[in-house]
Amino acid sequence: MADRKERIRAAETTSRRGSRPILAAIIMFAGAFMLILVMIASIALGASDIEWKTVWAAIFDFNPELTSHQIIREVRLPRAVTGALVGAFLAVSGAILQGITRNPLAAPSIMGITDGAAFALAIIFSFFPGMAYSGLMFWSFMGAGLGTVLVFGIGSLSKSGLTPVKLALAGIAVGALLRSLSSGISIYNDVAQNMSFWYAGGLAGAKWISVQLLVPIGAVGMAIALLIAGSITVLNLGEEVARGLGQRTFWTKCAGVLAVMMLTGAAVSVAGAVGFLGLVVPHITRFLVGVNYRWIIPCAAIIGALLLVLADIGARMVNPPFETPVGALTAAIGVPFFLYLARSKGGESK
Repeated sequence: MADRKERIRAAETTSRRGSRPILAAIIMFAGAFMLILVMIASIALGASDIEWKTVWAAIFDFNPELTSHQIIREVRLPRAVTGALVGAFLAVSGAILQGITRNPLAAPSIMGITDGAAFALAIIFSFFPGMAYSGLMFWSFMGAGLGTVLVFGIGSLSKSGLTPVKLALAGIAVGALLRSLSSGISIYNDVAQNMSFWYAGGLAGAKWISVQLLVPIGAVGMAIALLIAGSITVLNLGEEVARGLGQRTFWTKCAGVLAVMMLTGAAVSVAGAVGFLGLVVPHITRFLVGVNYRWIIPCAAIIGALLLVLADIGARMVNPPFETPVGALTAAIGVPFFLYLARSKGGESK
């Protein structure tokens, strides 16, 4: 008993020492300012570059008779806002997954959650064409939930129970299965062209209706994430330590999975399968602000939003006037990072 109390006390001390609240506050304020600048750049840059003063006028002194103002208001502004929201949602989802599973390789795109959402969309496009946007988002949540249940269920089948490595392997296997089923369904029902956007990942189809649906759902998901942030910090120190501190680990995990389903389902329904953002950003955030999830979650949201808007700008500038799928750019960064983590940390989480 004394040894257990000593370990709990040591864990609490480690958590406090591993936090950098001043740096976290700087990142949030400076990151928010940079995000605004990058979003303005995203609005100004494109197939036809628009002067910054025109962007300012279109936002604060809109003239519907000017084509440039219409392009900014109806195309580029919702695209920039959507990119920021999707980036924040995926980054926070990855942070939650890595916290509740204590698995450095966990991310929505790797754990089968993104593929589950895309699988549900393939079914909707094939058998229920013309469904309203809100319906697409709802079934995207259901698909994300299906992927989550399959991954955790399969990972728990072994006698030794669910371990971080088995969770990653189950996620890769389930993701591959759901991608194969999605491809088969979409090709057989001649909706492969519609699904190609979701597989590639991109923000070209973002409209104000996307923002209107993302904001309330994301607000609930982010609120849940912030409410359980302290519990995730303790849970990330180990199951025994968390229980010793009075944490209800089961309910913390359930709330975390619910938040991930909401955030990932909303993001995939709008932007498609933007991979690896949820893997890379939480690690960058922990490196900067420490192990306290009260700081990790808001900072990850800012950094994720900033990176995805930058990636979207890059997707438009790589091969103008054509667009490179933004998912290809995030994968170009994420795949080497995943291999690095698998090599350096995969063996630690057994």
